[in-house]
Amino acid sequence: MQDITDQINLLAERVHKMRETQERILVGIAGAPGSGKSTLASELARRLNLQRCPAMIVPMDGFHLDNAVLDARGLRTRKGAPETFDADGFLHLIRRLTEAIEVVAPVFDRSRDLSVAGAVVVPANCAVIIVEGNYLMFDEMPWANLAGLWDLSVRLEVPMPKLRARLIQRWLSLNHSRTAATRRAEGNDIPNAERVMLRALPCDITLTDADD
Repeated sequence: MQDITDQINLLAERVHKMRETQERILVGIAGAPGSGKSTLASELARRLNLQRCPAMIVPMDGFHLDNAVLDARGLRTRKGAPETFDADGFLHLIRRLTEAIEVVAPVFDRSRDLSVAGAVVVPANCAVIIVEGNYLMFDEMPWANLAGLWDLSVRLEVPMPKLRARLIQRWLSLNHSRTAATRRAEGNDIPNAERVMLRALPCDITLTDADD
């Protein structure tokens, strides 16, 4: 068992050590949907900022293709799969983030189910940028080109039965019936999770689920 406090301690200590020799550090937090990436990224950013280490989160989800594009490609029901993102655009953003320059990035608005351009501004003096997403360490092109860009790559591993329960609960929390929630999860979310796990690239640090 790895408590989330222990996880944050481990990652923060590694980041501070790296800062001794680097001006900007890119941390990539990868894992299947439902693995807890957003929570880990948020807590790590909070800890670093409290320790006077400027840190920001840049989520991969801002690069979701618009629903109109997905409809035209027959991919709407697979939203969240690797092919439903602007992977090359995301790769370009991460390459820019490796430089100590101001970078503007999109975010995904879940309430409106669309990406919002220019919603996050990463200043040139931001020391640590935490990126979280399913496909940051993923062995399919062009996603695999990201692997060499992270200064620190982290993977969250959660057993599939627990992921399944979490992914169904996501839909239940949106007032879907148990049957509809299970259908939505098993039709898209769970296949995406299995694909992430099957095609995972090795990371610098692998963390097990904090509740496991």
